[in-house]
Amino acid sequence: MDSIIATPNSVSSDNAQKRRTANYNPNIWDYDFVQSIQSKFVGDNYQRRAEKLKEDVRHTLIINKNEMVTLTQLDFIDDLQRLGLEYHFEKEFKGALDALISIIYSSGIIDCNVHATALCFRLLRQHGYFVSQDVFNSCMDETGNFMTSLSQDVKGMVSLYKASHLALEGENMMDKAKAFYSRTLKDLKENIDPYLVEQVSHVLEVPSHWRVQWWEARWYTNVYERGEHINPTLLELAKLNFNMVQVTHQGELKEIYRWWKNEGLAEKLSFGRHRIVECFLWAVGIVFEPQYGYLRKWLTKILNLILLIDDVYDIYGTMDELEEFTDAVDRWDDKKIEHLPEYMKICFVALYRMTDEIICGIQKDQNREIKTHLKKVWTDFCKALLVEAKWYNGGYSPSLKVYLDNAWISSAGSILLVHAYFAVAHEMNDDEVGFLETNQDLLYYPSMILRLCNDLGTSAAELERGDNPSSILCYMKEAGVSEERAREHIKGMIVESWKKMNENCISYSSHLPPMFLNISNNIARVSHFVYQHGDGVAVQDRETRNNVLCLLVQPIQLHLDETHSIYC
Repeated sequence: MDSIIATPNSVSSDNAQKRRTANYNPNIWDYDFVQSIQSKFVGDNYQRRAEKLKEDVRHTLIINKNEMVTLTQLDFIDDLQRLGLEYHFEKEFKGALDALISIIYSSGIIDCNVHATALCFRLLRQHGYFVSQDVFNSCMDETGNFMTSLSQDVKGMVSLYKASHLALEGENMMDKAKAFYSRTLKDLKENIDPYLVEQVSHVLEVPSHWRVQWWEARWYTNVYERGEHINPTLLELAKLNFNMVQVTHQGELKEIYRWWKNEGLAEKLSFGRHRIVECFLWAVGIVFEPQYGYLRKWLTKILNLILLIDDVYDIYGTMDELEEFTDAVDRWDDKKIEHLPEYMKICFVALYRMTDEIICGIQKDQNREIKTHLKKVWTDFCKALLVEAKWYNGGYSPSLKVYLDNAWISSAGSILLVHAYFAVAHEMNDDEVGFLETNQDLLYYPSMILRLCNDLGTSAAELERGDNPSSILCYMKEAGVSEERAREHIKGMIVESWKKMNENCISYSSHLPPMFLNISNNIARVSHFVYQHGDGVAVQDRETRNNVLCLLVQPIQLHLDETHSIYC
């Protein structure tokens, strides 16, 4: 159970009282350290070199619609995507995929090669094209199972295992592929080349489709460099691009850190989690492309306030105060908050001002009323947190369904998605403004994955503190099973939610900007990333610290013996 302390600088003296605390460790990222981060990858020389490399890659990518797509070209497209370079070649990328789908529709498949078939299937589905699972019929035996002879083709097995995570509901063939190749690849790990072992371990740990794209770009650049068939131009561009984008991210982080320090929230709200660097890392996971800096900065501020408000409801506020704060957010009037305690006034004013800033930034280019929609997601979030606070204070243990009906909203996924939607969906008509409200599944499934990943990563610590029950505890009590069985059940729910998201990517590809659909997937992906090894927000050391250093601080080393003069 929690220790009980008073935090006098967070409440007025006449209202000071004993309150709960989560005993969060202090923020490890010093302001001066963040402001001192430097990189040499700035200047026109690097930019000119990158443009030259991009032009060389562009020529390789151009594929005519009626031209046969070779396995070499497919691998090149996949490498380009995994190295974090796709956004530079959107037109060429779409042309290549259009050519690929034309071949699928005309001849069924491009090649009898299992790797080629699986890669083709995965690339197309990732980008909203529908391809039937029947393309794998040639891989099945007379009993309807995958042929055991395929286990001799490690590369093909890895590709098919990756493709299986693009499955839709009811695609039993893809479920069989996942189960069969998961077992087979685990058994093979000790008997194959170490270079392949690394890749097999990587994909079995977290499926490629579930991984944060920018972290995958960093990891895969290192793997690609050690491969047998590297393209030197692509490798150099990947390294240079990562380092130049990292410079952009570093500048944004410094700006955000200055905002955070000027707001003084760490001093004014000392009971909460102050994880501005981790919030920015989360935002990078959602959208890493350099042109979306405005959205990254907004998402970082949003995430920071989500954490603080969550701590108000989970840890610090009394029930009377929480009722008042929820009502204040619902009324959304910064002139009528005198009745709130001081620490809640600070939270509300920060939320109100930040939302106004975002609205002004979005509506600068759009004549649309979006305040109602942004206000609604914050109100729904606070109301969901209030429900959980009432459960805790009343000692109520909900069923799994009752818990999740509320918890997908308290995950705050909807807040991130709605803000991102308005930020990237330009020139919307009146129908499109309310599109997410009439298509709730677009909000529900990413939010559900966020909630379930959060519970898997944080339930042990929350249970120790005596916080609200998680999905794991709810299912343990409801089904009378062990924690291990409950965790497996929750993991199964995540798999099913991903199937629905895969379906959405195809169903809504003609209705929504591709960038928004990618952001929707990325919110689910960053959930796996943040909570893979525990609570990657509250706990800043170990994996979280390494992730910050790798993605935001340390560049990829370039070997420039032959081309050094180009950069000087």
